[in-house]
This record gives sequence, C-alpha cells and structure tokens, in this order.
Amino acid sequence: MTTLLSLHVNESRYTNLGRIMEIHCPKLFRASYEDPISSFKEFQRFSVQHPEIYWSIVLKELPIHFLEAPKCILDFSDKSKRGGNWLPGSVLNIAESCVRSSNYSNKQDDCVAIVWREEGNDDKEVNCMTLKQLREQVMMVANALDNMFSKGDAIAIDMPMTVAAVVIYLAIVLAGFVVVSIADSFAAQEIAVRLRVSNAKAIFTQDSIVRGGRRFPLYSRVIEAAPFKAIVIPATGEDVQVQLRNQDLSWKDFLASVSHLPRPNYYFPVYQSIESVTNILFSSGTTGDPKAISWTHLSPIRCTADSWAHLDIQSGDVFCYPTNLGWVMGPVLLYSCFLTGATLALYHGSPLDHGFGKFVQDAGVTVLGTVPSLVKTWKSTGCMKGLDWTRIRMFASTGEASNVDDDLWLSSRVYYKPIIECCGGTELSSSYIMGSLLQPQAFGAFSSATMSTGFVILDEDGRPYPDDQACVGEIGLFPTYMGATDRLLNADHEKVYFEGMPTYKDMQLRRHGDILKRTIGGYLVVNGRADDTMNLGGIKTSSIEIERVCDGADESVLETAAVSAAPPNGGPEQLAIFVVVKEGMNISPDTLKKRFSRAIQSNLNPLFKVRWVKIVGMLPRTASNKLLRRVLREQWKQHVQIQSKL
Repeated sequence: MTTLLSLHVNESRYTNLGRIMEIHCPKLFRASYEDPISSFKEFQRFSVQHPEIYWSIVLKELPIHFLEAPKCILDFSDKSKRGGNWLPGSVLNIAESCVRSSNYSNKQDDCVAIVWREEGNDDKEVNCMTLKQLREQVMMVANALDNMFSKGDAIAIDMPMTVAAVVIYLAIVLAGFVVVSIADSFAAQEIAVRLRVSNAKAIFTQDSIVRGGRRFPLYSRVIEAAPFKAIVIPATGEDVQVQLRNQDLSWKDFLASVSHLPRPNYYFPVYQSIESVTNILFSSGTTGDPKAISWTHLSPIRCTADSWAHLDIQSGDVFCYPTNLGWVMGPVLLYSCFLTGATLALYHGSPLDHGFGKFVQDAGVTVLGTVPSLVKTWKSTGCMKGLDWTRIRMFASTGEASNVDDDLWLSSRVYYKPIIECCGGTELSSSYIMGSLLQPQAFGAFSSATMSTGFVILDEDGRPYPDDQACVGEIGLFPTYMGATDRLLNADHEKVYFEGMPTYKDMQLRRHGDILKRTIGGYLVVNGRADDTMNLGGIKTSSIEIERVCDGADESVLETAAVSAAPPNGGPEQLAIFVVVKEGMNISPDTLKKRFSRAIQSNLNPLFKVRWVKIVGMLPRTASNKLLRRVLREQWKQHVQIQSKL
C-alpha cells in the first residue's frame, strides 16, 4: 500500500487540529502527549469518548454567531433522540455567520469570498467578489423573497453551482425559508418528485446550461415538472433566452421588486432554534421516492468542522470542488468556505476540459476536490498538461472508490501532495471516515474515523470485530454523531437507520450501509454497499473488490462495474462485468472476459468466474456520480432470463 507522509512534526503544529492539540492535549493527556502526529489517534479516541470537551473546543475556533448560546453541548434527557440533543437552547441563523465579518478568523469585509470564471473566458481575469459584496447581494435577494413568500416556505434550486446559486441558497436560509436542493441533471419526472415530497412553493432555475460551448435546456424541464412560480436566471448575459410563462419571473425582474426599498442591501436575519430545518436534500435512491433528508442549522457546523479538522481549511485558502447544490458536497463546500474564511472557487462550465484546469491555476486554488471518475478522465485525455497547479497543497476525493494508479498520477501533478479521501452521507451532514494531514495517507484508502465519530465493523452475525483486527464487514456507527439526522420527511427514520442493528456497549448502533475493510496497517477501504455484496460460489465478496482487479487487467479498460445475479431456476450467482474502454482502443468482450477471469482468479479467488462481459459507452450514474449498479443488475438479470429460455 503506497503511503505519503503528509507533514513533518513542526509543520503539523500549524494545522488547525495540530494547533488546538498543542494547546489542549498537554492538559488532557499530561505526560502521554507527544506531538500532533504521534498523538492523533489518542486525540481522536478522546473526541469520541468526550464529545462535549471536543466540540466546546472546536466551536470556539469557528466564527459561529449565536443570538442565544447553547445551554450545553449534548443533552440526553430526551430519550426519543438516540443521538442526544446537540447544542440545546441555541438560537442562530447559520447563513448570517457565513456572510458576517469576523476578526477571530481574519474574515474581513474586503476579503475575497468568491472567485469564478465563465466557460469560454479562459484568457480573461478571474472574477472576484468580496465578503461585503456577497453579503449585500444575499440581503437583496432575501428582501425580494420576503415580498413573495411566507416564512417557512420551501423554495427549490435547480441550476448549476454558480455565484447566483450560492447567493440564492444563502438568502433563502437567511430569510427563514427552506432550500430544496435539486441536481441540474435530473429529468422532469425526477424534479417533480422532489418538488412534491418537499412541498416546494417555487423554484429558482436557469434558462439553459452551457457546457463545452453548447446549450442544454433546463427551464423547459423545470416547467414540465413545476406548475407554480419559477424564477429564471440567464445562463449568459443579462436577459433570459426563453419565453417565460405568465406566472414566472426573470432574475432581473425578481431583483427589481426591491428597488423601491430605501436599503435593499440590508436585511435583518431570521433567527431560529438550532433544530429548525434549513435545507431539504435527497438521497440518490433508484426505486420509489428518494429519501428526503432535512438539514438544520446544526448540519453546517458539522460539515465545516470536519473540513476544518481533516482538510485543514483555513482563512486564505482557495477551495474548489466541481459539484452541485443538488447533492451533499454543494452545501458542504459552501459552508466549509464561508465558515472558515476561505475563498470559494467556482467554474461556470464543464470540469472535464483544459478550461477548468486553467481556472484552477489562475484562481490560485490551494485545495482541490475531485471525484475519481473525473481524475480518470483528466488522466486519459491529457487535458491538464502544461498547467501550473503548484499552489495546491492537498486534494480531497469523494463520491466513489478511488483508483490507486489514478491517485498516484493526480498527486504527481503537484509534487506528491496528499489526497484526503472522504466518505460519508447526506444524512450525516459530512464524512464518517477521512484522511488527515496528521497521518500518512494511503492512496485509495482512509486513515481514520472523523473527529468525534465512533464505529465498529460487524461480522456476519452482527458481532463487532476487535478495533485492532484486520477484517471486512458492515459498519455500525455510534449514535452520538453530531450533525446526523433525527428525522426524514417521507420515511420512518427509526426503521431506516436503527431497526435491526445490534447494540454495542448499551448503544443501539446506527446503520449506514457501507461494507468496510480494515487492513493490517489500520487503513480503511470501502468495499461497497451492503446491497452490493455478492455471493459467488458460496463466498461473499464486494463489487468494488472485483472492479479494482478488473480495472487493472488490461490497458484498454477505462472503468468497470461488477454485478451478479442468480439464474431464474436457482443456483449460484453469476458474475457480469460492464466495461467502458478508453477512446481509440479496440478489444473484444471475449478477450476481456479471459483477462478479467485470469486477474480475478490470481488476485482474489481461483473459484470466481466471469460469466459475461459487455462493453458500454458509459456507466449509469446518479446526479452525485454514484454508480447505479441496480440498473446494471437488472440488465444482467434480463440477459440471464433470456439465455435460460433459449
């Protein structure tokens, strides 16, 4: 397993986490404390055992403005809340904390809050917006919202993550409304489902989406799904390029509705209790309605704290992550920047081409977020050649399992800077496992549970493995997870996350659904979802293990997806591999089948056999880039049924 030491001991003391460890750990651990690197694991365990102490320290490090301070950190008096009641009694508006200046974090009005560039303007200067300018725009939109809607209304956003989208998001929260997050890639039917479940009263969208110089319709999809008011932002220029319905408004007319106010750029925030809902996000479900997950004012505190501790996001950083407000990384990115004083970097266009990479260079990005399939494309096309990314001090990666070779290629672009892997869920507000600059990082693996997160790995009988044992099993999270949901809009929260899970040390464990592998060296690897576990010849394995081997079996392979299904008449499950080959490569499915079988039998198990290989143009994915194995599994089942009839 290839590892990189992230920092030297002296450097570690200047990280966010290292600094607070140097201040507090000599008192907490006394003589056993050595330095931030040597004592990281001990401090992580301490944060799990004493969350009140850990979170009281972290809250003083973040510029969170409470109108009324919390009575305590964690209260267990309400037995209906398995994870306890976090920061009870506190009153705030988290969007206000995002747009207000703070001396503590060196977050001043003239600091650059957002940098951005439009696709096609690659040779022009990067655009900048100061914190004061951001605040004034957010407050203007909040005033316009008050003119049209009632407090508590749910208002959807279905558009790319542009500067306008960020302003709208913050304004909705600042004004006491609820954001409904919808990915801009969804078809009309999927948009309609999310609007229905959330009971949204209106939707912000764009007339179209510009990618690679081409326009793709968006407003037409939205009006097919939404019979109520749409506010439409032009993708380019000042005027929308579509004919609007009578009930809809252009962005220009929406903003003009507050021009009569004496101070349209001033707005008094709507303060709420910390458990008030601010954002409805959706799981990437593929059958039935997706789970509607409520974020509160607490959720951004959790995701920001993890970015602060594990990605070391600081004032002065420029953080870029090609993402969308329709899935969890959008809000995570937004809050992680504005609650630490970092600058948010947005590229209004496709991240697949040279233009995005040049923006990363010109904007001086210091932390770049990626998705493994995106890195694979950069590597295979060579589109990032000739760019200077040396200001990047680390990468973050999430969304799917990483490929070690691709990670090595990415890290080599910036003199082998670390790649911090992140894995979590919308319902957790953040990640439950991540890397850390205070630990050596292994490509394609996680080095630790996140701060204050406890979990066990369960065997097939639901018994936890010892914490120091190499093993593979389903993860069970400790329920005292700060920021985790305690409700779902359209499902039974107790049934989804707790029913059927074992107890551990008098705690009912929380379900997450990942199959986790702990290596001999203590690193963690996600082996897929519990739903994606295969039973091949009576031996359980995961799709991801199969895919890792097949991805390296032939140089023509860009990516693979492994699924299995039992024949209609019963019998052992049969393995199928769907393959995307690199552009310009020519290879037959039969040849790949032989090479996959040989690689799997050599590297995993000699009893595993590949029954079928199909070459496809692309793999089906959700809006958050997660692989839809269920769709492929259905295709394989249909093929098996047809073959059995023949």
